[in-house]
Amino acid sequence: MSLSRLQRGWHRARRRPVAVVGAVVVLLFTAMALGAPWIAPSDPLRTDWSKIRKAPTWAHPFGTDDLGRDTFSRVVWGTRISMQAGVFSILLAIAIGVPVGLVAGYYRGAFDQLIMRLTDAWLSFPFLILAIGLVTILGPSLTNATVAIGLGATPTYIRLTRGLVLGTQAEDYVQGARALGAGDGRVMARHILPNIASALLVQATVSIPGAIIAEAILSFLGLGVQPPSPSWGTMLSAAQQFLEAAPWMAWWPGLAIFSLTLSFNLAGDGLRDLLDPKDY
Repeated sequence: MSLSRLQRGWHRARRRPVAVVGAVVVLLFTAMALGAPWIAPSDPLRTDWSKIRKAPTWAHPFGTDDLGRDTFSRVVWGTRISMQAGVFSILLAIAIGVPVGLVAGYYRGAFDQLIMRLTDAWLSFPFLILAIGLVTILGPSLTNATVAIGLGATPTYIRLTRGLVLGTQAEDYVQGARALGAGDGRVMARHILPNIASALLVQATVSIPGAIIAEAILSFLGLGVQPPSPSWGTMLSAAQQFLEAAPWMAWWPGLAIFSLTLSFNLAGDGLRDLLDPKDY
């Protein structure tokens, strides 16, 4: 008796331990973000003037910052902000880009040409420069930074969805659905979209790290999360003037950004291999 597709996928995942490790680390960061109120040992905003820039100890395993705040608590709460910005910005990009790309690729014609020219113009701006420009217009805040990052990532999903739709329309099951009288909406929703969802999921997984880094950069520049709210970007911004006196202020948020983005990339690569239909 042959193994099910799920079982085959599990066996293939076991042959990619690096991807599994990446997925586990992502899950750990997700749990940290969701459980921040219970994991953080103290209030991330509470200052203690007697403990300014203290080195790591048992009481403060990550040390304290320039205002005597517990760095570990701020890193934990910063995880929630980074995950929120990364995930919700990409969800926004998907919510806008996938329907537009789906309709453009399905109907083609003048609408497709118009969307592609606008998308090309959109992509002519570097992603980070576009995000900085948008958040400057909208105003510095986490919500506006998330919207700016999401809008900056939208053209990628428009182009990807359109390309996938163009390749899927020629498949026999799509032609068969049309021959049986299925309307355009039903063909797109029931036959095309489910069959391109795996590719979109993989793209989302590898896009989130870029969104997390973009949020950190915007916060570092003062355009994202505003102090005293804990954000990895604002923590790095505050740490830059104390790199010699208190280097641990930069170690932990920098390591957190590196670990989370690398893990998302590794998990995304593994997911891409796992969902590759050529191996089934």
